[in-house]
Amino acid sequence: MKIRQDAWSSEDDLLLAETVLRHIREGGTQLKAFDEVGDELNRTSAACGFRWNAVVRNQYNEAIKLAKKQRKEMKRRLLNKPTTLQPQMETAMMPLPEMRVTTDQKQSISLKDVLQFIQSMASKEGSSLELRKENEKLMKENLQLMTEKKELETKLTKLEKDHLVVEEDYQSLIQIMNRARRMALLQDEDEHVQAPKFRMDKNGNLEKIAK
Repeated sequence: MKIRQDAWSSEDDLLLAETVLRHIREGGTQLKAFDEVGDELNRTSAACGFRWNAVVRNQYNEAIKLAKKQRKEMKRRLLNKPTTLQPQMETAMMPLPEMRVTTDQKQSISLKDVLQFIQSMASKEGSSLELRKENEKLMKENLQLMTEKKELETKLTKLEKDHLVVEEDYQSLIQIMNRARRMALLQDEDEHVQAPKFRMDKNGNLEKIAK
């Protein structure tokens, strides 16, 4: 029984995106992708489908277009593959004309040629597999960068808002300090006017000191 989990992490969203894009690229269906992710994350297929359509899909529109384009290119290569292999197979199965000594020699030469052909095809298939792995690696890195970009944009927006609040508080503090400084200067001037200075003369009488 699958346990319900309400919180989706960024890693869960990335796994969902990678799996769906891989199924699109390889000609699979999104339902199979949702089943695969559900088994991986212990969620239902319906929950994965809802998360993809409601949240994740809009973040990978360009990646979806690229995956569909790759699927078309793969189908086109598969359709063209039999026509390109047939002449090579016929050439490989033909005995060499200059070697006509015995039946054993003809058979050995043909088998050798076939083996060489198989090895060459295996090499091509290996190169194609390496390109496919490299492409999947680049796709994964691209998805990771897109996710990090979204997170950085969110953090930047929050920092800009925080900076604006701090700037407003700072300007308010400056205004308060300026008002306090002016009030202190006015108070000093009033005290200076209202409190004249006196001194005692030699007879013990107080006299006002002239300004």
